[in-house]
Amino acid sequence: MHRILFRRIVGSPVVSFNTFPQRVFYSTTCHRLKQPRSIIPDHTLPPDDVQDVQQSARKAVINDLFSLGGRTVVVTGAGRGLGITLASAVLEAGADVVCLDVLPEPSDVEWNGIMKTSHETGRRATYHQCDITSEDQVQAALATAAAQAGERKRPIRGLVSCAGVQQMVDAIDYPAEGFRRILDINVTGNFLVAKHAARLMRNANTSGSILFIASMSGQIANRGIHCTAYNTSKAAVQQMTRSLSVEWGRYGIRVNSLSPGYIRTAMTDQLLAEKPEIEKTWMAGASLGRLGSVEDFKAPAVYVLGDGASFMTGADLRVDGGHCASA
Repeated sequence: MHRILFRRIVGSPVVSFNTFPQRVFYSTTCHRLKQPRSIIPDHTLPPDDVQDVQQSARKAVINDLFSLGGRTVVVTGAGRGLGITLASAVLEAGADVVCLDVLPEPSDVEWNGIMKTSHETGRRATYHQCDITSEDQVQAALATAAAQAGERKRPIRGLVSCAGVQQMVDAIDYPAEGFRRILDINVTGNFLVAKHAARLMRNANTSGSILFIASMSGQIANRGIHCTAYNTSKAAVQQMTRSLSVEWGRYGIRVNSLSPGYIRTAMTDQLLAEKPEIEKTWMAGASLGRLGSVEDFKAPAVYVLGDGASFMTGADLRVDGGHCASA
């Protein structure tokens, strides 16, 4: 069967009426080509090779979207629990990580894991004691972090502000000093860290991502426990997120919050052991049939910090296993 090519404009491409992909023939006259394959050789890849190329391309895109390479990320509250788990996630995603916590030393088991990853990948992980309620300590710690980041040409482009405290006291008996302490750490302290991190990013003309660890408790009252100061502080963090996102967007700095639900940690395990009825109450609202673990928040945190979330700011990402939906 002949394939007929029709003339359009001299020297212009005319596409044949056959089904061969990406075949373009040039013609100045109307004529028949009996053996087009001899004129234009077929270099089509075998199907398996095409699939390999496509998969490699997809992986490259995904890696770019979720990679934290070439930057330094500061994580507060990184001495143990959720904070040190998120620090590990940041390191695994390609960034250098600077861990800050009021504790003199981090948890041995978890820090050993971070050091192992650091040695295997060549990425740097450092730990500094810092009380985030002291602006002098915050400023000094971040200045040290920025200097180290500059030496490695990995500027500070991320902050995970995870430091926080919880206290269960009946509101009618809550002492003013205890209430102020919760707000000082969970709100003012987190603001101070974000302020100085954002200043470093702005002065370096570097875009960045700030992630506050809030809580679903900023939107609902926890079941089975009385912690009005904590709930109030987390609602404040969510509003601070929105306000700072509007103010700092002009510097290319995104500000978001991540709100966990009930998480199993050493602290909550102790509480549930003392008051098993609380676990029954929490499980009644667990749409997925379990409480959260610190590992559940690694991927969400990396996503918000990375370039895949470049159009996300002023948002709260709630990861609560469906508790708020069932409240």
